[in-house]
Amino acid sequence: MTVVLDLQDVSIRRGPKTILDSVSWTVQEGERWVVLGRNGAGKTTLLQIASGRMHPSAGTAHVLGERLGAVDVFELRPRIGVASAALADRILPSESVLDVVLTAAYGMTGRWREQYEDLDHERARTLLEVFGVGDLAGRTFGTLSEGERKRVQIARSLMTDPELLLLDEPAAGLDLGGREELLAALAEIAQDHRAPVLVLVTHHVEEIPEGFTHGLLLRDGQVHVAGPLEEVLTAEHLSAAFGTDLEVERHESRWSARARR
Repeated sequence: MTVVLDLQDVSIRRGPKTILDSVSWTVQEGERWVVLGRNGAGKTTLLQIASGRMHPSAGTAHVLGERLGAVDVFELRPRIGVASAALADRILPSESVLDVVLTAAYGMTGRWREQYEDLDHERARTLLEVFGVGDLAGRTFGTLSEGERKRVQIARSLMTDPELLLLDEPAAGLDLGGREELLAALAEIAQDHRAPVLVLVTHHVEEIPEGFTHGLLLRDGQVHVAGPLEEVLTAEHLSAAFGTDLEVERHESRWSARARR
C-alpha cells in the first residue's frame, strides 16, 4: 500500500516546552484515522505537520511522499484539504459562501484577481450541495450558523480533490442535530473508496463517524497507542490517555464513553 504520512521520531519544541515528543506514525492509502487526546496533548500540532504548515524540530516527516524541509510546501499544500477553526478565522465574514469554497483552488481565503473557470464554479456548487448548504451559496460567511460554517469549510477542503483530508474538530460547537448531520456526511465520504485519506481530530469518541478504521491516542505529546480502531478505543487505553476512569461502549458503528460509576 502507498504510504501517505510517515513521521519518524518527530518532536516539536517551542523554547523550553516540548509539544510533541518523538512521535512516530504511519498512515497508508485507504485508511481513515481519528486522533484523540485531552487538551494540550498535541493533536492540532500533529495536524499542522501533516498539512505541511509546520516543520519538525527533530525527526523526519514525509507527507504524500515528500519530505518536509526538502519540498516546496506551496506545491504540496494544494494536495491537502484542511478544515479547522484556525482556517475559518482567516475567512472574512463578508466573503460569499461560494467564494469561500472557490478560493481553495488557489489556496486563498478570499477573492482577489484570480480567474476561475465554469468547471470551478460547478464543482464548488456541487460540493456545497453535497453538504446540504447549496442554497447558501449567495450568503456571506459571517451570516452562517456554526453548523453551516462547518459544512462550508469541509466543502472547501475538498475543492482541490485532495489526496489527504485533515479535519480538526469538525463537530466542535455544533448542537446534537447539527453534529449528527455532519457525521452522516463524513461517514459517506469515509466509506467511499475514491475519497482521500482522512485524518480527524476530536476530543470525543461520540464524534467518530462510521467508516473510520484506525485510531491514534496522544498523551502529553507522545503516542500512547495507535492501530486499528477497535484495539485503540478500549477503556484501558482511553482512561490512561484522558486521565479518567472510563467505560467505553460500541453501539453498532458508533462509540461512546463516560466516567465509570
